[in-house]
This record gives sequence, structure tokens and C-alpha cells, in this order.
Amino acid sequence: MSGDYTGEGDLIQLITDEEEGDPTNESYDEEIPILSVRNTVLFPGVIIPITVGRQRSIRLVKKAHKGSKLIGVCAQINSNNDDPGWEDIYHVGTLAKIIKMIVLPDGNTTIIIQGKKRFKIREQITDDPYFMAKVDYLEESFPKNSRKIKALEESLKEAASKILHLNPEIPREAQVALDNIDNTPFLTHFLSSNINAPVESKQRLIEINDGIERATLLLEYMMKDIQMLELKSEIHKKVHTDIDQQQRDYFLRQQMKVLQDELGDEGPEKEVEDLRARGELKHWPIEVKKHFEKELDKILRINPAAAEYPIALNYAETLVDLPWNEFTLDNFDLKHAKAVLDADHFGLEKVKERIIEYLAVLKLKNDLKGPILCLYGPPGVGKTSLGKSIAAALGRKYIRMSLGGLHDEAEIRGHRKTYVGAMPGKIIQNMKKVKISNPVFVLDEIDKLSSDFRGDPSSAFLEVLDPEQNFAFLDNYLEVEYDLSKVLFIATANSLDTIQPALRDRMEIIEVTGYTQEEKLEIAKRHLVPKQRKEHGLKAKDISFDKAALAKIIEDYTRESGVRSLERVIGKVVRNVAKSIAMEEEYDHKITPAAVRRILGSEIFDKETYQDNSIAGVVTGLAWTSVGGEILFIESSLSRGKGKLTLSGQLGEVMKESAMTALSYLKSKAESLGIDHRVFDQYDLHVHVPAGAVPKDGPSAGITILVAMASVYTQRKVKSKLAMTGEISLIGKVMPVGGIKEKILAAKRAGIKEIILCKKNLRDIEEIDQQYVKGIEFHFVDWVSEVLDIALTQSKVDKPLKFTLSSEPKSTQE
Repeated sequence: MSGDYTGEGDLIQLITDEEEGDPTNESYDEEIPILSVRNTVLFPGVIIPITVGRQRSIRLVKKAHKGSKLIGVCAQINSNNDDPGWEDIYHVGTLAKIIKMIVLPDGNTTIIIQGKKRFKIREQITDDPYFMAKVDYLEESFPKNSRKIKALEESLKEAASKILHLNPEIPREAQVALDNIDNTPFLTHFLSSNINAPVESKQRLIEINDGIERATLLLEYMMKDIQMLELKSEIHKKVHTDIDQQQRDYFLRQQMKVLQDELGDEGPEKEVEDLRARGELKHWPIEVKKHFEKELDKILRINPAAAEYPIALNYAETLVDLPWNEFTLDNFDLKHAKAVLDADHFGLEKVKERIIEYLAVLKLKNDLKGPILCLYGPPGVGKTSLGKSIAAALGRKYIRMSLGGLHDEAEIRGHRKTYVGAMPGKIIQNMKKVKISNPVFVLDEIDKLSSDFRGDPSSAFLEVLDPEQNFAFLDNYLEVEYDLSKVLFIATANSLDTIQPALRDRMEIIEVTGYTQEEKLEIAKRHLVPKQRKEHGLKAKDISFDKAALAKIIEDYTRESGVRSLERVIGKVVRNVAKSIAMEEEYDHKITPAAVRRILGSEIFDKETYQDNSIAGVVTGLAWTSVGGEILFIESSLSRGKGKLTLSGQLGEVMKESAMTALSYLKSKAESLGIDHRVFDQYDLHVHVPAGAVPKDGPSAGITILVAMASVYTQRKVKSKLAMTGEISLIGKVMPVGGIKEKILAAKRAGIKEIILCKKNLRDIEEIDQQYVKGIEFHFVDWVSEVLDIALTQSKVDKPLKFTLSSEPKSTQE
């Protein structure tokens, strides 16, 4: 059964002027129906609305509305009681008249009643169908024209005005109604009905017959209300003053959060909770997990408008985006791995064998710290693309990082979070990008690292590439240790000389040498031609290359260790065919040597690159460069003078020293070589290395310079199609040099048939595949005398130099 309620909190209406007459002049029935109401006390003269919902009350109201419209209104002692009895209601109440009755759609009935006169229940008649009782009406006792009453009235109005001022929730119209009341009894009834007091206190007021006593108690209640309102106002002002900007922002954020929730937008807490949920799925170490949770808690304490907020949020996102112990399974099928490597790269047997060894160990042990491989060789031999093949063979993800020109240590180790624009180093950035803890990581051009005032990246790489340290790599931005030990690092380099020795010591050097003509031919057929055909939108039926055409391109238009220039030249031929197809012209579907010459023009390189040996002093040497091996010509000539030595051709310090050493050796061995000692004082010697615009240096030309000098001094021919490489000592010892395979390939390209090497270089020849040395005769020597015996023929040149020597050396004084 629903309860009966008044419109509590609403301003209770005043009676009209005609209703303000003395109610004692009217007579009322002794027996009246009793309506129990919750949470309110009705006072005489006051009009209030009441909603009735209990069946007993509805019957009572309908019956009374049809009859006299008079009912007795008593307050319930316990407002939570839905079915009160006589003992549950106060026995002092107010007789009320039903002014209007409204039946609502939900079944409840609202009545507007006006209090008439107080009564006290004398006898309970019945409670069915509703309460009926005999009552005694109570008279008011208000002395008229009393100074005390006047003072009480003024005090009540002042207190009421103060309450209106302190409580902003009361409508301002209440002050107007208050000013219009000049009846003291009604003033007490009106204020008693509207004061902020519990039902018990209001019931106490209605039960007092003495007007002065009731007004005094009412004033006491009102003063307590005033004190409470003043205290609230004071607290409100104090709290409002004490709230600083951060607290204000907090309240605004709370309101914004509610709005964002309503709109479906994400706030800071939502972002943090999402990060926390993602963190639960990570397989990270306990220390990292604790650090991550601590960072999230810190984010919640930061104002989202503060500059630190996006920094902290980005840091937490970086932590959760990194792969922590998330691996791809390695493919241990060694036959499959070998097939992948063979399909992608022709040759490079040594490198392939090393990768297969790595896989075999990993398969047997199932736990191997990633080795640091360094593929070293000239450009265009496939070092970088080999990394992709290794990743495919292992079934790992592939990531590449170019180190060319890197000169800031922070690029490797990252910046500290306190710096503006701080970010992790490139190692951590790439790990975040690949999302796996064991990728194949190619460090391209590691020999081209540089250093300046911002640090030395080579030294920073020591920790990255050291298997004993990189399991606990510490990035400055990350602030926690990160495990790089499962990463397979593969570095590439064109030269080992510029790599820091400590860094080089941490890498396993695997030499990737140049290709022979036969290998280039196979690479062009298998890889380069199909690739260029695809890149230029052609099909296999549109163009094909004759084997002789490819051989002509390799021999006459490219001369390199790798195949990068070869690919470019093939692309030029394919573009010419693509143009003919696009313009609907006639063209040769099969590229022949003649078509190659027509498209590319005249040959760039000569097949026979060694020079004529009919002139004394011209010798072919072998040199190593960063782009592979090359043949080197050294020319020497004599002219009348004072024994001056001239060197030209942009020679470096090492080659200059080799020339002076060779000349000193020839002077010391002049008699045994058949050289007149006077020629050293009366003739100037000029040693020149052609291509003077190109700087040259290194120990490889030692014996070549010496043979050139010996040839011009003795006027003996140098053996045809002979090349040599090696360093010399002052006593005539021949010493070994490096880059043997590249030099041999260069010699084969130039048509050289014989090569002179130091005997200690025999081990280098034994490691080279026999197909590289086929067709070349090697002479291994220990002493310069052996070199001269092999290199110089017994016959003089066709037009020997005529020496004119004086019997005595010239005086050094005029």
C-alpha cells in the first residue's frame, strides 16, 4: 500500500483574506474521519497538497469530498509504517477542509487542504473502512495588544528574513508573503509549518495551547536553524577559499569524466586502465612489471593538462608496446634453410655454411645466444639482401637499420626522459616496430659510423653486440634492462679498417668476396633479368637475353666485384625494350651482343687491360679497394739529373715508403743485378701510378714498384700477362698482404695468366674455390731476388735507353 505524502519542500500557501477570520466562530462536528500523513504537520490556516495512495485513505478522501469536505489530519509517528494503527499516529492534529481533489493517472489521488482548527482525539470509534474518532477542539491562547506578543512577532519576522537570506533554496517570493502577514497566530502557524525541523518538533509546537509559549519555542527552533545556516555559509566560504587550482581542476575533471562517459569518450583513467589491461598480457620480468605499475599510478596523479602527462603516458605506451619474451619459432629444417639460401643467392658458399652451422647448433641445444655476424665485402655482392634470406630460412622476422653517417650516441642508447623530445634509441625503436624478441637484425654499413662531440656510436654498440652483455641492454629512455641476447645481429661492412678494434673483436667476420664472370652470368639469368623485367612491366615473352649478350654486358660495360652496376645496365636495356613496346615499334625480342652494343653504345672497358711490356719500367700490380679488387699499373722512367726520386699519382705515405725502400734495395744490390752504380747519381728516377686523380695507398704495391724500378734500370722486359702483389722489406724479404681473392678476380677480368705472391699467401689460395683460380699460374716467393728472376726476361726491350755515364761522379760544388 503506497503512503500519503505532502509536497514537502514547497512553499506552503497563505490563506485568503476571507479565510483569515477567527475559526472559533465556526462550529464543527464532534465525530470526524482521521487521515494519517507522513513527514508533515498541518497547522491552522495553512494550505498544503497531499497525495494519498493507501486504499483506506482514498476511501476516506472520496467520502469526505462528497460530504462536508472536512477531515482530521494527524501526523504518523513512524513514517516508514505503510499500515498505521491508532497507536502509530499522534493524537493532536488539525481539522482540514478539502479545497480540491485531483485523481492522477497512476491511481493516486492528490488533495489540496486548508487547516482550520486544532483538535485532540478523545475517543477512537472505528478504523474500518477508515479511521473515525470523537475529538475535542483546542482553543488558541494569544493575548491581544501585548507588548511581549508584539516583540515576539517582530523577532519571528526578523529571524524568518534572516533564514530567507541565508538559504538560497527558498524562493524570493516568500519574503513578500511574510511581509503581508499581520496576524500573530497565523504568523506562528505559517512559520511553524515551513521551518526546517523534524516532525517531532513540529508536533510539539502544535500541541502547545499557550500562544506565547508556542511562539517562544518556534523562535528557539528558528535561531538554531539560523546558527546552522550561518555555520554552513561560513564553512562554504572557507572551503571555497581553501580550494586551490589543483582541487578545482580535480572537480572539473570529475565532471568531464561524467560527460565523457556519457559521450563515450575516453578519459585519462580509461587510458591507464587500457594500458594496465595490456600489461597483464605481457610476459615481462617481475622488476619490469613493478616498474610499469608504478608508472601507471604516477600517471593517475598527474594533471592531464600538465606538460609531464603526455611524457609519462608515452613512456608507459613504449613499455607495453615492446616485445617482452615474445618469440617466433625457429625453423629447424636444415634442408629447407639451405634451399632458401641457394634460391636467393648464387655462390657465397662460406656464408651459407656458417648459417647452416648456426641452425644446427640451435636445433641440438635449443638455446643459443645470438651470434654477431659481420658480412664484409665490396658493395653490390648481396650482404644486405643476405640478411633477408637468413630471416626467411630461420622463419624469423626481419628488421634493418642503416648506420651510415650515424654520429650521435643517443641514436643507439636513447635520450633520458627529462630531455625535450626524448625518445628511445633506434635499437629499441626497431624492436618495438618488429614486435618480436628474436628477429634477424641487420646493421647496415657498420663501418661508416662516425663520432663527434655528441658521442661515439661505435662505443655504444659494444654493449649491443657483446653476447655477454646484451642480455641486459640498458636504454637511457627505457630505464629498465632489455634482453637482446635472442636477436640474431648481422652487420655489413665494406672495409674493416674503419671499424673500432673493440667493436670488431665482438663480431664474427665473414668475408663476402666478389663474383667471377661465370657467377655473374648465373646471377643475371636467375635474379637480375626477372627482377628488372618485373619492375618495368614486361613479361617473359616480351624480352629474353642471349647468354652471349649478358657476357658482353659483364665484360665490356661493367667491371666491379658485385652486381649492382650490372643490374643498372640490364635495366637500361629493358627500358629500351619497354619504350619500343609502348610506342608500338618493332624490336628484337631476343637481346643479342649486337643489340647490346646498339642500345648501350661503345664498350666502356677493354678486355685486355694490362699494358704493353715492350717498354721497360711498366709493371702490372694488384690492389684491393672497397669496391673489390683492381689491377694497378706502375710506370717508371729515367732522365739525366742528379739522382732525384719523384713519385706521382696521389700516392699515400705507405706507397711512398715502399718506393724509397725499393730504391734503397736496388742500390744495395746494384752489382748483382748488373746495374752501374753511377746511374743512381747521374739520372733522376720518376715513378708514376696512372689515374692521378684517384688517391692510392697500401702495402700491396711494394714488389710491383721494385720490379718497375729494376726493369727501367736494367732495361729488361717484364714478362707478358704477369701481375704481382706483396710488400717488401729493406733486406729484400717479400711479405704477405690481404684481399687475395678480390685481387685474383680482378686479374682474371684483366686476362692475367700469372701472379706472383708471397709464400705465406698460399693459405689464402687454399681457402679459395678452385673455380676462382682456374687458368692462373701462381708463383710463391720469399725474396725479392725470386720476384726479379720470374718477372724480368733476359731480353732487352726493343728500344733500350742509351745511358751516357761519366767516368767520375759530378762534384757537388760549382
